[in-house]
Amino acid sequence: MASHAMRHLGFLGSARQRLSILIFHRVLPQQDAIFPDEVDARRFDAQLTQLKQCFNIISLAEGVRGLKAGKLPPRAACITFDDGYADNAGIALPILQRHGVHATFFIASGFLNGGRMWNDTVIELIRRAPERIDLRAAGQGEFVLDTVASRQAAISTLLNALKYLPLDERLRQVAALCALVPVALPDDLMMTSDQVRVLHRAGMDIGAHTVNHPIVARMDAAGARKEIADGKAALEAIIGAPVRLFAYPNGKPGQDYLAEHVAIVKELGFDAAVSTSWGAARPGGDLFQLPRFTPWDRGQFRFMLRMMQNLRCNGDTV
Repeated sequence: MASHAMRHLGFLGSARQRLSILIFHRVLPQQDAIFPDEVDARRFDAQLTQLKQCFNIISLAEGVRGLKAGKLPPRAACITFDDGYADNAGIALPILQRHGVHATFFIASGFLNGGRMWNDTVIELIRRAPERIDLRAAGQGEFVLDTVASRQAAISTLLNALKYLPLDERLRQVAALCALVPVALPDDLMMTSDQVRVLHRAGMDIGAHTVNHPIVARMDAAGARKEIADGKAALEAIIGAPVRLFAYPNGKPGQDYLAEHVAIVKELGFDAAVSTSWGAARPGGDLFQLPRFTPWDRGQFRFMLRMMQNLRCNGDTV
């Protein structure tokens, strides 16, 4: 077993007083041909089995308390999910429960109950589009979509072109794409309010992730504060409990959020916040810029080796 090999090689000895926080988004029922690296149920189950053999998986709230006190269990790790996909409740939760593992779910409240994130609109549009589409009227050119690879390339091109536009402009352009390719799109990708409550009642933590998942670094301070505060309030109304943890959308320090947004999160009463900067958290580090990382490797040995390599990084901050 890869985990036993890791122990014999001594890789885990240096993991004391480090908190590895893993980030997931979706857990699909089976592998997706267009996104073969997206985690599916079988792979998630195998990853949890492997992680439990090498790490002590604790809740993120416990991890934050341990970082504050300077007392983490050896090889501490947390599981987190971003955005609020319905499969988190329908597929991931039963697997987590079977393994007795806790997770924190960071939810963008504006997409609950039938909403759809802009990137998923683009993805599902290209997935369902005919083999030739003309998007020149929306400023995006023509695409031939006759293979899986060509659809993957088109999705990447469009996401990169739209990702850092101001929120209103991005939504306008996505709507223009939809008008040019009139295909039926799914409206059940994201959780319902009831599913959020199911996670909460199951003992999972609910964290905030803004309302509309904007790049807050591209917003004025008042708009960013409203996104963060309103997302927190909406989730607290759903679960009837305080929401203490926050995840910055996209999460790259200095690119997706700035020091002023860290200050806003503190002022709004959160206990901690997570980024998407690689690394493992250490006592004395910034609790409002906790790094997160998940290896992309499919092989067990390489997955765990990359986890060990990540322990050496502290994560970038702003």
